[in-house]
Amino acid sequence: MTTLNLLCLPYSGASAMVYSRWRRKLPAWLQVRPVELPGRGARMGEALQTDMQALARQLAAEQRLAASAPYALLGHSLGALLAFELAHELQALGCPPPLALFACGTAAPTRREDYDGKNWRDPKSDDELISELRALNGTPEEVLGNAELMSLTLPILRADFLLCGRYAYRQRPALQCPLHVLGGEDDRASEEQLLAWRKETLGHFSLEVFPGSHFFIHEHEDRVLGLLAASLEPHRLSA
Repeated sequence: MTTLNLLCLPYSGASAMVYSRWRRKLPAWLQVRPVELPGRGARMGEALQTDMQALARQLAAEQRLAASAPYALLGHSLGALLAFELAHELQALGCPPPLALFACGTAAPTRREDYDGKNWRDPKSDDELISELRALNGTPEEVLGNAELMSLTLPILRADFLLCGRYAYRQRPALQCPLHVLGGEDDRASEEQLLAWRKETLGHFSLEVFPGSHFFIHEHEDRVLGLLAASLEPHRLSA
């Protein structure tokens, strides 16, 4: 049975292991491979990165072997933007293109005006970061009020916001792979911002909007995973 690697990029402030539970829910032929970023999880001792291009280049070198087998890329929020850049960096290394790119919960690379409008190019204070977490509606109040947890999380979150705020779109040949965009009805990214992903590929494009806000991937996890499996199964059969 042909297996496919699903390389999963985490969202702001999270460890890649946020995707580990997916391993129990997805079919055996789809191998979930969480991609840990420097400065968190098992890589806590490494320096945090605030340069998206440099980080994507580093990850491409690290994931080159995984990308030598049939693979797909998935990212949520910050992770979606990073997955997009990783696809280009893997291509620059001569790796085969992904079977699909799943971009969840963020505006297209050319439609980052929400970040520019908040001046995310400069470091945010602890209070500003906590306010942003509260607005995203994905962190329990007891966690936000835990000083010890916040002391570990806020430096990571601050660096991740800088990754987004300092991101500079680079004009390159469009990707060739299918690009599936997932969004939340009540999330910050508008339908126009989500549809703008279409210009980033010459392959098939789809947009699926879920009920809920930014963390719809958890609120509707089974439906999201069903979409992933259904989208990738034809590629498995033809691999």
